[in-house]
Amino acid sequence: CCADLRGANLRDANLYGANLCGANLRGANLRGADLRDADLRGAYLCGADLRDANLRGANLCDADLRGADLRGADLRDAYLCDANLYGANLCDADLCGANLRGADLRGADLRDADLYGADLRDADLRGADLRGADLRGADLCDADLRGANLCGAYLCGAYLRGANLRDAKGCYLSCPTE
Repeated sequence: CCADLRGANLRDANLYGANLCGANLRGANLRGADLRDADLRGAYLCGADLRDANLRGANLCDADLRGADLRGADLRDAYLCDANLYGANLCDADLCGANLRGADLRGADLRDADLYGADLRDADLRGADLRGADLRGADLCDADLRGANLCGAYLCGAYLRGANLRDAKGCYLSCPTE
C-alpha cells in the first residue's frame, strides 16, 4: 500500500533516498525538504509546496505535479519523464541535465529556470512561460511549444528538430556573448 501523506507538514524534512513511490502527497508542505535521490515514481504531488526543495537526482517519472509550487527547487539530474507538471510553478528552478522526456508542461511557469542540457524530447510545453529560461544545449526535438513564451530565453545549442513552434512568442535565437 502506498503512503498517504496528504497535506502533511514535511517542511525541511530529511527524506534523502526515501521510497515514496506512488505516495499521496497532495497539498503536502515539502518546502526546503531534502529529497535527493528519492523514489517518487508515480507519486501524487498535486498542489504540493516544494519551494526550495532539493530533488537532485530524484525519480519523479509518471509523478502528478499539477499545480505544484517548485520555485527555486533543485531538480538537477532529476528524472521527470512522463511527469504531469501542468500549470506547475518552476520559476528559478534548477533543471540542469533533468530528464523531462514526454513530460506535460502545458501552462507551466518556467521563467528564469535553468534547463541547460535538459532532455525535453516529446515534451508538451504548449502555453508554457519560458521567459529568460536557459535552454542552452537542451534537447527539444519533437517538443510541442505552440503558444509558449520564449522572450529572452537562451536557446544557443538547443536541439529543435521537429519541434512545433507555431504561435510561440519571442522565438529567436538568443546567444549572449561571454
